Amino acid sequence: MDKKHTSLSSFYLYYLYEHRHSTNRVLHYIGTSGVIALLILSILWQYWILLAFIPFVGYGFAWIGHGLIERNKPATFTYPFYSLASDFIMYFHWITGRLSGQLKAMEKHYGLSNKD
Repeated sequence: MDKKHTSLSSFYLYYLYEHRHSTNRVLHYIGTSGVIALLILSILWQYWILLAFIPFVGYGFAWIGHGLIERNKPATFTYPFYSLASDFIMYFHWITGRLSGQLKAMEKHYGLSNKD
């Protein structure tokens, strides 16, 4: 399924393909929410050591989802910047209620139905 992606828009469909299972996405949302909370708290409290926990919170939940739920290799290793951007795009689509439309577009693109 993976090919060389040269744009964020083409990569995002692949990113959603690698995040088909809703439990994996929930783990990503937990991690991303934790990252945002740590960033905000470190700024508000000027307690900069909290920034050191961002990679562990963000990647920790995501990698559990990939290892135990999706059973695939996180795209972060191949496309670090596209993956980071896509994680926040997926998070934004989720909190704004637009994710289901994006998942349908991914399913159509790859000719499959959602795992759930």
